[in-house]
Amino acid sequence: MGAASDDAVKQLALLMDQVEAPLRRTFQNVHQGYPKETLLRFLKAREWNVSKAHKMLVDSLNWRIQNEIDTVLERPIVPVDLYRSIRDSQLVGLSGYTKEGLPVFAVGVGQSTYDKASVHYYVQSHIQINEYRDRVILPMLTEKFGRPVTTCVKVLDMTGLKLSALSQMKMLTSISTVDDLNYPEKTETYYVVNVPYIFSACWKVVKPLLQERTKKKVKVLHGCGRDELLKIMDYSSLPHFCRREGSGSSKHSSTDADDCYSLDHPFHKELYGHIEELASRKELIKMGSLHVSIPEPDPDDAKIVEVIQAEFQKIGEQNGSANGHKV
Repeated sequence: MGAASDDAVKQLALLMDQVEAPLRRTFQNVHQGYPKETLLRFLKAREWNVSKAHKMLVDSLNWRIQNEIDTVLERPIVPVDLYRSIRDSQLVGLSGYTKEGLPVFAVGVGQSTYDKASVHYYVQSHIQINEYRDRVILPMLTEKFGRPVTTCVKVLDMTGLKLSALSQMKMLTSISTVDDLNYPEKTETYYVVNVPYIFSACWKVVKPLLQERTKKKVKVLHGCGRDELLKIMDYSSLPHFCRREGSGSSKHSSTDADDCYSLDHPFHKELYGHIEELASRKELIKMGSLHVSIPEPDPDDAKIVEVIQAEFQKIGEQNGSANGHKV
């Protein structure tokens, strides 16, 4: 880190020392004893502009307070059958760790349907995974390795991506906006696997719109990506859909404990058990979904969504013409 970066961190730290006590308290939950690393993340997200990073961080802390994010891990999604339905339709899980000790999160982009519960439950579930990662998994790894571990890698499985995914764009935009504005720079690299034509077509038009920093993070791999991913992680940490080259499938069964999306996988069992334990310490468990306010996306991100929607529309029209009828 250069002198300019050090100076920016110091300036931002001084500004954060002046915020009100409630913001300072929730900031401690965010940085988990490593404020410098958190300040760096927000500075990177705002291209090292101290005042913009300060506004972003303060807005995020206010969002946490207004939406009770600090206690989100005390609110289990009940009954457990509802949570199982969410896990079967919002495909995400922790498959293992890289050789450098970073958590590997698998995301089934192409086969997530988000059709078993309200948007509020899906957003709540996503935030709970983020908070469990940041407050339990990363601190555990930091202690294990004796150095701050503050980021993860994600393997995005595009198997099954279809034009119908356009109907999920609002849901995906809500989740990505929550991440972009409140959990910036938490992902070191995005590995994209099992890529169909529709993704390649969209990537071609979206890539030029991305910031250079973001472009460098996205690695589109051949096939299921097994050979490339084995350079950075052991076979046991590969997501289940990357384990057999040429299978082209991420079909999952909710009873398969090897399937990192499933509630029967150790990660999800531990996560749900942790939430239930915290909830049991409270006299009254808050029932129902957490209604989190979704911040407005950055104008640049909103433009990218528009471009994706337009590209999906174009592909749909081309398919319709090829089939001799309008879509």
